[in-house]
Amino acid sequence: MTETLTSPATTPGRPARLPLLDVMRGVAILGTLMTNVWIFTSPGAEWAVVSGGQGTMSFGSFPAAAESTMRLLANGKFLSLLTILFGVGLAIQYGAAERRGEPWPGRYRWRALFLFAEGTLHFVLVFAWDVLMGYALTALLVAWLLTRTQKARHRVMWWAAGLHLTLIGLLTAGLLADGPQGGTPGGESVSREVVDLYAHGGYLEQVRFRLDHALEFRMEPLLSFCLLVLLFLLGVRLFRAGAFGSDATGRRIRARLLAWGLGLGLPLGVALSQAGPEFFLLDRYVAGPLMALGYLGLIGVLVERVRRPGPLLNGLTGVGRTALSGYVLQNVLCVFVSYGIGLGLAHRLDESWRPWWVMGLWAVVCAVLMAGSTLWLRRFCTGPLESVQKWALRR
Repeated sequence: MTETLTSPATTPGRPARLPLLDVMRGVAILGTLMTNVWIFTSPGAEWAVVSGGQGTMSFGSFPAAAESTMRLLANGKFLSLLTILFGVGLAIQYGAAERRGEPWPGRYRWRALFLFAEGTLHFVLVFAWDVLMGYALTALLVAWLLTRTQKARHRVMWWAAGLHLTLIGLLTAGLLADGPQGGTPGGESVSREVVDLYAHGGYLEQVRFRLDHALEFRMEPLLSFCLLVLLFLLGVRLFRAGAFGSDATGRRIRARLLAWGLGLGLPLGVALSQAGPEFFLLDRYVAGPLMALGYLGLIGVLVERVRRPGPLLNGLTGVGRTALSGYVLQNVLCVFVSYGIGLGLAHRLDESWRPWWVMGLWAVVCAVLMAGSTLWLRRFCTGPLESVQKWALRR
């Protein structure tokens, strides 16, 4: 009998696997690249985010409208979705440890610390805007919170939400007070030296640059720590409420998430994206999580209607099952294609090629990840980095 994408896949000796979660993880991984691909291909690459050199959204021409629409749909949305799903994974691991009678957090602390080490290497060697380090530290806190009462976790969720909204509100007020030229993401242009570093500099020079500016590059996990805690705990709550099941309860929750998430988040995101660069933080860190809930519901509703999974859903499932490997590999591929240490297309192709070649790069990398993960999983149970992690933790 063919397994549906919303029914649990069981393996002897292991907890049930929810295929819908794999699809959602695959969408989230490829969706984060919808934001990051513009970072890799901008003058100054990673530093352009700090200096505001990526520019603002505009719908004045068809190419500008295409780029702005893609950025609007992706900015902060898929990263928030990935964060929620990380919380879901944490809840699943807690449940498995509880069924086996193992102490918690117990060995999970080592897994989180190993993830932090992987994130550190990814930050230094590949991509400055790594999310794994922040996830690892948040996971240590939330893993401990899972041993507390439900009431305690709810209090932490509300406190985290309140502190996050207060911080983002104050920073936005500061940006408005400073005017268009002040703060991040202001109108400051990327210096010629930094543009040349990514266009013509050596690999070790780029590594040294990331280390020299580690505080600036690590500001997002610090800025969004309360949001990470909130979304982790929200993922736990949604999982325990049955939001990913194939029954009527799961369908009802996903339908509500779709209606409320997109009903509130989409108009808010559109309004904030057009209000000016001073509202960037509100768009990414407030409208983004709302739309992520809508995306979660939308993916669930669409997958429910699939009777026979085809190449697209199989590919997304493969990326979801090899999420860590896919996340790192997509960034490695974009570095090779965009920077001067590889093909250097970011400076070889002039503005007349933009945004089409950037969108094409995203589509090609997505296709490579979906095809590659599908082929890999025909021979192996987990992705390559996931296998390394399991081997190291067994040692």
